[in-house]
Amino acid sequence: MTRSVRRTHRSGRTTRRTRRTLQVAGAGIAALLALSACSGSDSSGKSSSGKDSSGKLSGEVTVFAAASLKESFTTLGKEFEQAHPGTEVTFSFGGSDALAASITGGAPADVFASASPKTMKVVTDAGDAAGTPATFVRNQLEIATLPGNPDKIASLKDLTRSGLKVVLCDKAVPCGAAAQKALDAGGLELTPVSYEEDVKSALNKVVLKEADAAVVYRTDVRAAGAKVEGVDFPESADAVNDYPITLLKGARHTDAAEAFIALVRSAEGQKVLTGAGFLEP
Repeated sequence: MTRSVRRTHRSGRTTRRTRRTLQVAGAGIAALLALSACSGSDSSGKSSSGKDSSGKLSGEVTVFAAASLKESFTTLGKEFEQAHPGTEVTFSFGGSDALAASITGGAPADVFASASPKTMKVVTDAGDAAGTPATFVRNQLEIATLPGNPDKIASLKDLTRSGLKVVLCDKAVPCGAAAQKALDAGGLELTPVSYEEDVKSALNKVVLKEADAAVVYRTDVRAAGAKVEGVDFPESADAVNDYPITLLKGARHTDAAEAFIALVRSAEGQKVLTGAGFLEP
């Protein structure tokens, strides 16, 4: 092969390589532009901040909240959606410890409302909170008995009576930790028939008449209405839980999420919460 032919072949290969390089580069730029566009809006064209093109709040706000907040937060979620058409608030209620583990494990959520600073600290220590959590309410324990209190339970000490079926929240859950703190304050030892994963599960054992009593929150006794009867006890004052709330670092609609937190902490939100039996922060 002559030198001129070899140069022609090399030139052809160089041209093809240049063309492929430009094609790859072009694809890369297109991908970057697409990624940039996605970061500024979701599939519906709404801003990831939680506002639409007109500046109104929009998008879904996902709230992970302690089980004891179910009734109050459901009410506040409906009020928020009515005040801000185009928004949707979805909730995941459960034991604060399990919710914190889900958040640090990567579960998508915008807001976390915990039943104790200890479980909130799991999230903040993992770097998953945006800003400093703020206490928005407090909650106090109460004994839930069967309607009419047939076992005549009048004190925390009465729960230690032989033959009485008592249920507690698991010690890892804020209501369980608070119950243990109250027992310690009274110098009492209690072996329950079961430890439940959250306060609603503990209360439900009494509602279903599978237990004679449970140590739960005052708010849960009130929410159950005539299904149970509540008994106050002085040791509960030594085990009041603070409830902190925070915006999460991975929030998809930050403006809408912050607006929901603002509602919870507002006078209107506090009215709903204290009406349910929560204490002011």
